[in-house]
Amino acid sequence: MTALAFLLLSLTAVVAVGDWLAVANNYRVAEYLLKPLVMVFLIAVTLSIDPSSDFARVMLVIGLVLSMIGDIALMLPKNLFVVGLGAFLIAHVFYVIALLSLGISLTGFVVGVVLTTVVAVVLGRRIVQGAARTDKTMAGPVAAYISVISLMVAAAIGTGQFFAISGALLFGASDAVLGWTRFLKDFPRSRIIVMVTYHLGQAGLVLALL
Repeated sequence: MTALAFLLLSLTAVVAVGDWLAVANNYRVAEYLLKPLVMVFLIAVTLSIDPSSDFARVMLVIGLVLSMIGDIALMLPKNLFVVGLGAFLIAHVFYVIALLSLGISLTGFVVGVVLTTVVAVVLGRRIVQGAARTDKTMAGPVAAYISVISLMVAAAIGTGQFFAISGALLFGASDAVLGWTRFLKDFPRSRIIVMVTYHLGQAGLVLALL
């Protein structure tokens, strides 16, 4: 990692912690500023590191930009959940391409598919059912999103890389908590759990480029 990338990553961590504190204390104005700013810094980190694959870096940057759009859509007072969901779905497509370009083993990928399928059946199915009870038109988009992020996690497992796997699993955990609290039942500190796992997950995917 270059000195500039390390500096930017350190600044990303500072901003992310600031956002977590804002979420924990329900400082909405600070959230509106810090949440997208974390992604801006992560994009800067991605552009400044010496990657193992330039193509993977381009795909990852596109995914990060789309994630930032999704972040903004989900945190605004207006009901833009479908817009945010769509942005993140497309982002995961680019993450999958980035991970595939880093190289994956067939055995690892199959293991990832099996694991994510089990989680999707046990947990994802309940979230889709909850979405359908909330709004019947949401069941399809939510199911599609779960399928795509499951593919992303499986691809990450297939790489065999620590940062890729941990990042993808944390990202998946973040979305699982978000889906559960939105469509089934909320629980204390759920928003801070979502943000901490989300930011660490995104950072893991970025560091997978090293």
